[in-house]
Parts: sequence; C-alpha cells; structure tokens
Amino acid sequence: MKQLWAPWRMTFLEDTHEKKQEGCIFCTLVQEKADEKNLIVHRAERVFVILNKYPYNNGHVMVIPFQHTNRLEDLSKETLGDLMLWSRHCQAALDEAYQPQGFNLGMNLGTAGGAGIKDHLHMHIVPRWVGDTNFLPVLADTKSMPQHLSESFESIQKYFGRLKSP
Repeated sequence: MKQLWAPWRMTFLEDTHEKKQEGCIFCTLVQEKADEKNLIVHRAERVFVILNKYPYNNGHVMVIPFQHTNRLEDLSKETLGDLMLWSRHCQAALDEAYQPQGFNLGMNLGTAGGAGIKDHLHMHIVPRWVGDTNFLPVLADTKSMPQHLSESFESIQKYFGRLKSP
C-alpha cells in the first residue's frame, strides 16, 4: 500500500478545530510583515497576492484588497481595477510556473455563497488540469497535493519578482 502524505492537513485541522481566530486573518497576516511565513507572494499598492494555505490545487492563489470589506461596492474603481490586474498577473505567473490547462477564477461572497472567510472579499485563482479530480475528494474528503506550499511559493514568487509595481 502506498502512503498519501499531506503535511498541511494537520495544521488545517488544528487551526480550524483548536484555535478561533480573533479579527480578520487577512488583515492580521498582511500587518505581520512576515511575507514568506504567511505565504504572501506579492504586495501591490491596493492589493496583495497570497497562496491559499489550504489549496484546492497546487498554485491556488488569492488576490486580496488591503481594504477590509465583504462588499464589492465598497471598493474604489482603482482597487477594483487592481483586483483584476493582479488576478491577470496571477494567471500569467501560474501559466509560467505550472502550465495548467485551465483556470477557475472567482469570489465566494457571504456564507451562502460559500465564503470560508466571509468578512474580507478575495479573488481565487486556481490552476486546473484535465483529470485533476479523482475519487479521493468524493470518497475520503481528501485532496492529494503533489507539491509542498514552500515549493509553490518559490515557483510563483519568481514571476512577481520580475514585475515592477506601479
């Protein structure tokens, strides 16, 4: 029998079942100034790019406005523009790092909309490949991830390191 190794699953279980986060996790992480530890790949003027700590696929990133809000209408035109601009940059970074065959981009707004973090909106950019779903999520509520988060961070950050922020 082969062993399935997913080292961050225990952290997920501990984080979600033992600790209750006070305040907004996104606001807290961005204020800490520990970008690599917190998986913040890039900071722009109005938004930042972060790896999803509990990804659907390797390379799953999110673009998050610095402004704490759960409503699109609260964002300025400039912030909305940056949200899309940096989503486009994420797609290019993921193309370069992983050569995916497709992408899922989107937001889950509100609990009924599927938001895990409902108070601070964010755009998900998830690289996809034909056949990247299998029986594990359906039967075992488990996702097999072939790359560690630190390796994903390195692969994606190379792209952002070459960009000039406005």
